[in-house]
Amino acid sequence: MSEEGLFEVAAPEPVPEGPDPGPEELRRPVTRGVVEDRPAPTSGVAAPLAVRMRPASLDEVVGQQHLLAPGAPLRRLVEGAAPASVLLHGPPGTGKTTLARLISQATGRAFEALSALNAGVKEVRGVIEVARRRLAASEPRRTVLFIDEIHRFSRTQQDALLAAVEDRVVLLVGATTENPSFSVVAPLLSRSLVLGLHALDDEAVGTLLDRAVADPRGLGGAVTLHEDARAHLVRLAAGDGRRSLTALEAAADAVGGQGGRRSEAELDHRVPITLADVERVVDEVAVRYDRAGDQHYDVISAFIKSIRGSDPDAALHYLARMIVAGEDPRFIARRLVVHASEDIGLADPTALPAAVAAAQAVQLIGLPEARINLAQVTIHLATAPKSNAVITAIDEAMGDVRSGAAGPVPPHLRDGHYAGAQAMGNAVGYVYPHDDRAGVVTQQYPPDELVGRDYYRPGGRGDERDRANRLARLREVVRGGGG
Repeated sequence: MSEEGLFEVAAPEPVPEGPDPGPEELRRPVTRGVVEDRPAPTSGVAAPLAVRMRPASLDEVVGQQHLLAPGAPLRRLVEGAAPASVLLHGPPGTGKTTLARLISQATGRAFEALSALNAGVKEVRGVIEVARRRLAASEPRRTVLFIDEIHRFSRTQQDALLAAVEDRVVLLVGATTENPSFSVVAPLLSRSLVLGLHALDDEAVGTLLDRAVADPRGLGGAVTLHEDARAHLVRLAAGDGRRSLTALEAAADAVGGQGGRRSEAELDHRVPITLADVERVVDEVAVRYDRAGDQHYDVISAFIKSIRGSDPDAALHYLARMIVAGEDPRFIARRLVVHASEDIGLADPTALPAAVAAAQAVQLIGLPEARINLAQVTIHLATAPKSNAVITAIDEAMGDVRSGAAGPVPPHLRDGHYAGAQAMGNAVGYVYPHDDRAGVVTQQYPPDELVGRDYYRPGGRGDERDRANRLARLREVVRGGGG
């Protein structure tokens, strides 16, 4: 299934050869063996409720007012003005496929659909060839090419679109749940409008539910929706209109509600859908989380920032979201290991061993039990004293090296274990610290140009508070009191 459940996989067909097809063949949708795009039925209950309730006009679209206001680029595009290719990105269930269809309808263009999940360069070129033939026919007609999950196309596949988009052989409408800046090649980005769709707010989801209950395309008044059941469906949707309608349909099926047009007598015997009915058919909210997309990075970012900000409760929330959504626990564990040194370091020397132990536990036992180990180290790191002195130290040292501050190793520190080394002055004058009662001697260790350069600057929290005092004394001895 594609993003909106419209498409079905079909067997591959070769690109037509020989004489150009006639007008009727040019007008029909082209599947090219990738997806078969069928118009949603206007009546009956064979298709899923979410498909039957797909907006038939711009006025039925909800939740994207920032793009649909008068004069906005998307409204102008749907209304047939200023034709341009467009990349629609946003969460599932926000109307990307619907808008692609409306653009096609408004401009009177043929509508072709491919899914990046199972289309290749051959299928893309096949559709483009048919689009060229449409333009060259006695009754020229342009083509809207809708590509679902376009972020899954490789660079080669995306490059195959460039010439046709540039020459406007096709008007491309790409749909993606990811930020196109990270997943679409720059030449295609520069030739397209990039428009972000928002997750639907509660009011928009409620509007969809009410419309589906009453509309003959939907349940046609066969059911009534109790207010608490409606509120629960809105909450379960989490901004995804399709999810809300799928849950509503499941609840209606469970209570025996039938869709379609109803007589006055039948309207008097509508079946109620209660909160208990909804809870019975919907066990758990499908947490919004795309392991390969923006949500993946946004949630892990919020997780780490909550730990850095010493908020264990927020950190546990984001940890739970990742676990419930099916994130790889090894990925979470790796981020905790990095965080233990990056944001805590020597302010709590037990942080890194704890994180490594949790990572090992994940490898040994896996989920669901490893959730406990991940939760333990999350709480440990969130409540630990914080210091970024370690990462600051290594980054400053690497910065100096990259800028050329990497002078010769002092002769007394060089390797003296080979013949002729001492004749070259290597290792001559080296003082062995263990021969000193305190174990610390005055001796130059860095190259000449870095003498006195401090990289590690302990913070004033946790173990680093005491470490700072010790380091000051060590530096005084090693540098001979010269700073």
